[in-house]
Amino acid sequence: MAETTAAPARSDRGAGRMLFVLSGNMVLDSIEVSLVLVALPSIAADLRLSLWTVQWLMSGFALGFAAVLLVGPRLTARWGLRRCYLVALLVFALASVAGGLSDTTGLLIASRVVKGGCAALTAPAGLTLIGATFPDGPQLRRAVSVYSLFGASGFTLGLLLSGVLTPVSWRWTFLFPAPVALLLFARGLRVIPRTARGSAAPRPAPVLRGHRAPIRATLVAACLNGTYASLLLLITFRVTGQYGWEPWQTALALLPACVPLALSAAYAGRLAARFGTRGPVAAGAAAAFAGQLLLLLRPGTGSYAAVLLPTLLLVGIAFVLAFGALNLQVTQGLTPLERGAAVPLYQTGVQLGGVLLLPPVGALLTHGGDRAALLTIALAGAAGLAVALTGLRGPSTSGSQPT
Repeated sequence: MAETTAAPARSDRGAGRMLFVLSGNMVLDSIEVSLVLVALPSIAADLRLSLWTVQWLMSGFALGFAAVLLVGPRLTARWGLRRCYLVALLVFALASVAGGLSDTTGLLIASRVVKGGCAALTAPAGLTLIGATFPDGPQLRRAVSVYSLFGASGFTLGLLLSGVLTPVSWRWTFLFPAPVALLLFARGLRVIPRTARGSAAPRPAPVLRGHRAPIRATLVAACLNGTYASLLLLITFRVTGQYGWEPWQTALALLPACVPLALSAAYAGRLAARFGTRGPVAAGAAAAFAGQLLLLLRPGTGSYAAVLLPTLLLVGIAFVLAFGALNLQVTQGLTPLERGAAVPLYQTGVQLGGVLLLPPVGALLTHGGDRAALLTIALAGAAGLAVALTGLRGPSTSGSQPT
């Protein structure tokens, strides 16, 4: 992301109002990841789509996010953070309306790709604007904590909203974000400062040469995110088809996989400060793999409490351990120039995990059954664990030292 200079000396009230808008948009971006999940079986039944086709509503969002992240720094360097941020919000609202009113599969998927691209502009830009507005020290740490906490809670909120909106009509899961985005756009026109344009972010490969930790964190995060999205896709269709559950029941059933992160996000920094980042990342990858393996080795029938709940709890624990540690690991010990290359690389890798794993898992669920899909998910989880374990070599590190 291009380096920026905020408009001179903003009042505490003005900075607080800006933080409210940016945090609200972070929730909106996070909601989008889960809002459509519970609605997928209803969409598939209504439009007569296969599971492989309907999964593109999830992977399409991740694809748009990953693609625009690669060009986002150039766009913001040329047009400015404020302009790109506000335009992305407006396009996000329009894409939400287009998707919600469409009966065409291609347009539904395209709207999700566009919304993912918009989120790829607003999420990093929001963090950059916060860094350029709040003075370094306690104020900046508090602002980043608030921003991160809103983002961590968004997935849970999206599930709950989907459980409420889907029984009315799955179209509301597409339409709901539109008025919220328009309200944030209107408020953002007044509170988001103009910024000086900077140069585009450096290319990651030459800048990060010799730094293994950011690459390792990116690979682990990609596996963790890809297996997480794929596992939730599988469980959503299982409880809908096998148990015959309603959308609100499905939403509640998935909460153990995300509520622990929402509750613990504010304490991630303390965990890393005490134990470093390598240990929590490896422990998180191990917990996720254990959950995947547990579901793979259990029979396809059985109660939710006996079969699915233990896996969801282990996945929730995995994110508590690894999420904050990975975000810290990707930037520790790096100069500002190196961080400018590492963060977009990391964010792109996270989204590519879903893009690369969701389509084959969807295809296997359509034609090969749960067992083949679970085996694929578990293999990806094992790969992430193997990479995380390589980070345990060498001297131990604290949360304030490079890893």
